[in-house]
Amino acid sequence: MDFYIIIYIFFGILPSLTWLSYYLTKDLHPEPKKMILKIFLWGAFITLPVFFVQIGLTSLLGEINIGPMAQSIVYWFLIISLTEELFKYLVVKIKVMNSPHLDEPVDIMIYMVVAALGFAALENVLYLLSPIGQMSFDQVIYRTMFIGLIRFVGATFLHTLCSAVIGYAMAISLFDQKNKMLEFISGLTVAVVLHGLYDFSIMTLSGNMKFVIPIIIILTLAFLVFSGFEKLKKMKGITKLNI
Repeated sequence: MDFYIIIYIFFGILPSLTWLSYYLTKDLHPEPKKMILKIFLWGAFITLPVFFVQIGLTSLLGEINIGPMAQSIVYWFLIISLTEELFKYLVVKIKVMNSPHLDEPVDIMIYMVVAALGFAALENVLYLLSPIGQMSFDQVIYRTMFIGLIRFVGATFLHTLCSAVIGYAMAISLFDQKNKMLEFISGLTVAVVLHGLYDFSIMTLSGNMKFVIPIIIILTLAFLVFSGFEKLKKMKGITKLNI
């Protein structure tokens, strides 16, 4: 049993660590390792309060008399997507935005991604832990590796992309003080809508659309995010942040 837990933890964290090693190459002036670890751990920590908030909101949703489709939309877009994106943002807002280490616009995207990877790591572990004691060792290994791979290219990557979109909006807003709030809300809205649509499509739709829509969302977000990284790397200097 203890050995199974080690396997689940390893394969749950592995997708996040793999993506982390990649995203850190996007920063020409690497952030302190201690700061990266701190934000990663805070991203993991907020998974638990998010979980309880979602349980509470889901309970309230069950008491509202609306149709099944409306309930599904509210659940995936507001209860799941909005809460997760907001809490990941709050990690960076509270723990990073006044840090002396934050001296380039691209750093904001990096830290948002790190928080998202911490969140995804614990989410993956909790997801994998559910079948403990119900399968043989070979089944555990096969299922864990398969789900780890799927979440590597799906849920974990999605978390990084959505958070990076918000990070990009936060960074751009520093250079557009007149429309600062509009910039941030626009980034948050894009992240929440595409995150919600991804989950909604996978869990609700059937046929080809169950897979086509999520793939389109991932590709669209990837294009926006990597374009954003290149743009921010050309922008230098951050004064006191106030987002």
